[in-house]
Amino acid sequence: MALLKRYAAFVVITACVLFAFYKLHGPYQTATGSAHPQDDRPNRHDGKVMKIPIYDWAKVPIQNPVTDMIPLPTGSPLPLPKIQFDFPQEKEIETLLRETRLAEVKKSFERCWESYKKKAWMQDELAPISGESKNTFGGWAASLIDSLDTLWIMGMKSEFNKAVKDVAKVNFGTTTLEKVNVFETNIRHLGGLLSAYELSGEKVLLKKAIEVGEMLYVAFDTPNRMPITRWDFHKAGSGFAQVADEWVLVAEIGSLSMEFSRLSQITKDPKWYDAITRITNKLEEQQMKTQLPGMWPISVNGKEADFTGDTAFTLGAMSDSLYEYFPKTYAVLGGLDPVYKKLYETSMKTAIEHTMFRPMTPDNADILMSGMVRAQDGEINLQPEFQHLVCFAGGMFALGGRMFQIEDHVKVGRKLADACVWSYKALPFGIMPEISHHLPCPNITGCEWDKMAWMEEVKNKAFTENEEDPLKNIANQRLPLGFTEINDRRYILRPEAIESVFIMYRITGQQQWQAAAWDMFTAIQKYTQTDLANAALIDVSVTSGEPPKMDSMESFWMAETLKYFYLIFSEPDVISLDDYVFNTEAHPFKIPK
Repeated sequence: MALLKRYAAFVVITACVLFAFYKLHGPYQTATGSAHPQDDRPNRHDGKVMKIPIYDWAKVPIQNPVTDMIPLPTGSPLPLPKIQFDFPQEKEIETLLRETRLAEVKKSFERCWESYKKKAWMQDELAPISGESKNTFGGWAASLIDSLDTLWIMGMKSEFNKAVKDVAKVNFGTTTLEKVNVFETNIRHLGGLLSAYELSGEKVLLKKAIEVGEMLYVAFDTPNRMPITRWDFHKAGSGFAQVADEWVLVAEIGSLSMEFSRLSQITKDPKWYDAITRITNKLEEQQMKTQLPGMWPISVNGKEADFTGDTAFTLGAMSDSLYEYFPKTYAVLGGLDPVYKKLYETSMKTAIEHTMFRPMTPDNADILMSGMVRAQDGEINLQPEFQHLVCFAGGMFALGGRMFQIEDHVKVGRKLADACVWSYKALPFGIMPEISHHLPCPNITGCEWDKMAWMEEVKNKAFTENEEDPLKNIANQRLPLGFTEINDRRYILRPEAIESVFIMYRITGQQQWQAAAWDMFTAIQKYTQTDLANAALIDVSVTSGEPPKMDSMESFWMAETLKYFYLIFSEPDVISLDDYVFNTEAHPFKIPK
C-alpha cells in the first residue's frame, strides 16, 4: 500500500464555526448531531442545541461545469497476458502447513475485528492499547469500510452482512473535520465500497460508493478542473468558489484513476473518468519536461497544472501510488487506454536508471533498493534512503513486467522484494524500520562487503558531534551491519513488504516467499499484539526487552496487511491476479474480460 500512508493532519472544527456555517450558508440539510463523533449528545453553545450541516453533494451546484466530457474508452477489453503462476496440486503436508498458517492469520484478524466492534464501532480507528477510538478520516467508519472485503475474502459472511447494515447509515454529507484528505477518502472509502460491492453484489454498497463519488467530485470544481486534495469540505458544500492549491503531493493528485474509472464503468456516468483523465493528460504532456525526464517530482502545482517545478523524485512516500496506478488502471480499463502503458514504461525506465542502488551488505545479497533523487539543471544526485513504503515497488515491477511482457521488470521486482525481506531479517526483532540509509555499491551488478568502508560511512552520518569512534557510533545508534543510519525506527503495521512478497509468490509459485511471509507474520504478531488488537511500534531497533508500542492501529492493518498475509496462505484461485487488480489500499477490482 501505498502513499504517504498516511499523511493526515486534520483539525476539529469548533462549535462556533459550525454555527456560522449553519446560520449563513447553504445548500444543505441540517440535523442534530455532535461536535465530536464519539459523543452522541447534541452540540450545545450558550445552552442552545446546534446543528451540523449536512450536504447533498449530488445537488451542490457546480461552478465550473465541464462542457467537453471525455468519454470512457469503448470496445471489447484487450486480453492481458497471464500473470499468475500455474500452481500444481499440493501435497497433503503442504496443504496442512498452509492451512495452519492461514488459520493463524484469520485468528489475528478476528481478534482485531471483535475489539473494533466492541470499542470503536462506526469510528475510524481503534486505539489498540487504551481501547479508545479515533476519527482522523472524516468520521466515516474508516476501519469498518476498509475491512469489508477482508471479511468477505476470509469467509466471514455473517459479520459482513451485519457490517453492511451499518455502512448504510454512514453519512458522507457531514463531518466534524475542517479539511478532508481526498486521496485517503478515495482509496479507503470509495475503493473499499466498490470492491465490497463487486465481490458481494450488495447494492447498498454501490449506493454509498456513489455518495462518496459525488462528494469527491466537488473537490474537482475548480477553474482548471484540478482537484483540491486537502479539501475544505464545508466551504465547498456552502458554495464558496474553489481554486486548486499551488502545492500538492503528486501521489495525492495522481492516485484517483482506478477508483474513479471503476465508478464510471459501473454507473455508466463518464464524469469521474473525465475528472481523472484531465490529470492523466497533464502527466503525459509534461512527463519529459521535468528535472528528471520520465518521472514527476514529489510536489506539483495544482493551481497552474504545472507538474515540473520541484527537484525531488522518488518511488517512495508522496509519489508511490502515482506510479503504482499506471499498470493497474490499464488493467481496470481493459487495456483500452494505452496512455497508462506509456506512462508506466517511460517512468520505470527512468526509475531503474536513476533511483535504484545495490546496497553493500555483509552477505553480499543480490538485492536492489530505490532511493530519493535530487535533480536540477542536469545534475542528478541519488540519496540512498530506503523506506518501508517503497517496498510496494517490488510487486509493481513484477505485475508490470508480466502485464507488459517486460521480463527484466520481473527480475527488478524480485530484487526489490528481496531487499525488504533482507531488511526484516536484519533487525533484532525481525521487523523492518520505517526509514533507513545504506552504502550504495559502485554499480547494481555487485560489490564485496567492505566493513571499513561501511564504518567510515557510519562515522560520516553520525549525529553525535566529536564522536570519532565508528564502533561507538554503531553501538549508540543500534545499527545492524549494512545500515549506515536509521532515520525513523517505527513500524506502523505497514503492508507494503508483505504486498510485494504476496505478488512475487503468486507470480513465481516459489515457496520461499511463503516462508518469508510466515517469518514476517510471526515477528509482527509477537511484538505488536496487545490485549485488544495490534499496535504500531515506536522503535524496532532496541536491543534489550521488547520494542515499545504506540496506541495506534490504522485501518490498513485489517484492510491490507492482514489481507495480504491471508491471501499468501490461501488457495491460489482466491482473488487470482489473473482476475483481479488491487488498489493501493488492497481493495481488489475485477479485471474486465
